Amino acid sequence: MMSEQTIRWLIKPVLFVLCLVPLGLFTFDVMSGELSADPVKDATLFTGDWTLRFLLITLCVTPLRRLFGWIWLIKLRRMLGLYAFFYACLHFTVWFWLDRELQLGDVIEDIIKRPYITVGFSAFMMLIPLAITSNKYSICRLKKRWQKLHKLVYLIAALGVLHFLWLVKSDVLEPLIYGVLLIVLLSIRAWWERRAKTI
Repeated sequence: MMSEQTIRWLIKPVLFVLCLVPLGLFTFDVMSGELSADPVKDATLFTGDWTLRFLLITLCVTPLRRLFGWIWLIKLRRMLGLYAFFYACLHFTVWFWLDRELQLGDVIEDIIKRPYITVGFSAFMMLIPLAITSNKYSICRLKKRWQKLHKLVYLIAALGVLHFLWLVKSDVLEPLIYGVLLIVLLSIRAWWERRAKTI
């Protein structure tokens, strides 16, 4: 069993740095002029991709813990979830600042009239209370309500996949892969819950 000290002083710092590697590589591409003729689109896709990836990685923690007995993984879940929120904030910022150029009227119109933006914005709004309550104080304060609140992550991930699917329109392979992974993860959880009720 991995010790608390190893997790705190080795695993968590290493994971913290690793979660920033994608952003570092993208920043290097920006500085090197390696992006396409539409850098805003590149930044939008990059931040959106990594938001979904971190959401799915976070959802993998419980199945991996239960299947392999890696209890220590649970101590990394909060950091992974917060990184999903971090990349979601970058995704929103790229759209609001670089794409919509801080034009609030255009932003509101997009949210109302474009379904894929409506879905994506809704998912982002739902992520905010999860990020705010990702601390020990909120867990103790909210108790069972905390668990119910954080189950929103399943809906958020589903909305994220739908947002991506509607965005790309024709090249749907990547969002479909995310969708299949999400269905597998949710199916495992549903099976475990059903099994627990029948025992």
